[in-house]
Amino acid sequence: MDIYDIRTALHSGKSIYDLPLRVTYYARVSTDKDEQIHSLTAQVRYYTEYIQRNPQWVFVEGYVDEGISGTTVGKRENFLKMVQDAEAGHFDFILTKEISRFSRNTLDSIKYTQDLLRFGVGVLFESDNINTLMPDAELRLTIMSSIAQDEVRKISERVKFGFKRAIEKGTVLGNSRIWGYEKRDGALVIQEEEAEMVRLLFDLYANQRMGIRSVAGELAARGYRGSGGKPLSFSTIRGILSNPKYKGYYCGGKSCKYDYKLHQRKFLPPEEWVLYKDGETVPPIVSEELWDKANALLAQRGRARRAPSPTGVQSRYPYSGKIFCPEHGTPYHRAVYHYASGDKEVWQCQEYARKGKKGCAMPVLYTAELDELARRALDWLGVEREERVGVLLALYALARKKRPGAERLAKCRKAIEEVRRRKDRLLDLNIEGRITDAEFAQRNEGFNRELAELEARRAALEEERDRESGEGSADLEGSVRRAFAFEEGFCPGVLDELVERVEPTHGDSSREVEVHLHLKPGGAELAFRVHRRRGEASLCTGPYT
Repeated sequence: MDIYDIRTALHSGKSIYDLPLRVTYYARVSTDKDEQIHSLTAQVRYYTEYIQRNPQWVFVEGYVDEGISGTTVGKRENFLKMVQDAEAGHFDFILTKEISRFSRNTLDSIKYTQDLLRFGVGVLFESDNINTLMPDAELRLTIMSSIAQDEVRKISERVKFGFKRAIEKGTVLGNSRIWGYEKRDGALVIQEEEAEMVRLLFDLYANQRMGIRSVAGELAARGYRGSGGKPLSFSTIRGILSNPKYKGYYCGGKSCKYDYKLHQRKFLPPEEWVLYKDGETVPPIVSEELWDKANALLAQRGRARRAPSPTGVQSRYPYSGKIFCPEHGTPYHRAVYHYASGDKEVWQCQEYARKGKKGCAMPVLYTAELDELARRALDWLGVEREERVGVLLALYALARKKRPGAERLAKCRKAIEEVRRRKDRLLDLNIEGRITDAEFAQRNEGFNRELAELEARRAALEEERDRESGEGSADLEGSVRRAFAFEEGFCPGVLDELVERVEPTHGDSSREVEVHLHLKPGGAELAFRVHRRRGEASLCTGPYT
């Protein structure tokens, strides 16, 4: 059945359970803990039996994601496969537990349900009692998704507060895999075998004045390798050299997540770190003098990034002064390669230009490749721009009504605020350990149902009041989009406002280059991969944040 036939049947009084449909399900849990995996198994069993029990329905194998957050969709492989299969016409209807299984991001929830409807597929959010085939589904979906998203925001704020308190107490946070250490009970303990490698690394770099790539080669020759048996990467060695923990200093608060929805971290300047000499929670592996010597050399080799060009010529070309060699810290220079098919503009390290690969092994970049990466970065920012447009329009749709004067509407709003206060208190009780997760989930679900009913009642009262006073939403959308529009086309001025720094490095194969773009907007860092194909244009993929 297509969407028109299904909706016609539903309007005639039939239930969705009476219609001959091909039905699948989607299940997800956000962690891989045993209790959550058990919950996932129960979901799969429930929906499989539920669909197969209905003689009108044809069961289609479901889609499951384990241990993946609901705030973003991009990492959920099986969710995206489900959307692709929906477009291919593999099924007619999807069952899922609740809106947060799809996404805790309001705009993602709306976008994907609209995409599925366009493919002729409806979704039943069982706990929220929302069937996207019904005409009022989008309004209710917006309300419930907003509630789910706000819960994530509050939890994110509490987690950040917890991290801040832990840093104030001197608890070591972050990844437990720190070269040379083991993390035990919030403190670091020296792991002597790896610590020997760390001491050798500092000696090779600071005393023998080897470059980072040379240090990696020497360590590999002596049997020190990273995960997968590969030599330590440039970024790993640089990270070890610049980490104050190795001289016995506690270091916390080096980065912050500036938006809970974007999952991006901003690295803070050193003056904003929590940094002090410790020696107990963080025992030193190298002396403070050796660490300082290594970092003085690191800064000296990287000083060209912040200094004007010795020639005094700046920004002659769009990428001048923006591409830096991670090996030597110097800016890349422009050159032209002459091929039978025509000249190509490239960018290369100064040491490579003077001595070839013996001088620098970092990859050369083609201007055409850089232009493609910059366009992709603009497209990525465009996605953010579309999200901002959508947020403003969604807020407008929910809040454009005039100030209510009716007593019923005032009482409804007051009741909504009371339920929200009770939900906040319930979350506090759970965080404080005064109620179990199971009790929290049960009571929170009841609050969500009550809140959804109140929100729907409020929306109905507002619609009744303002039925004759429609606002020019189409004009508003045009104005919002114009406000967020970028200049069309591509020019050096746009590039200058977009890109702070470009750093290339080797990829997984000899024909692959990894390029990191540090953007000015928001301080974001994007990673791209350039796959070079013989006789063809390079294939660029990404960004990966």
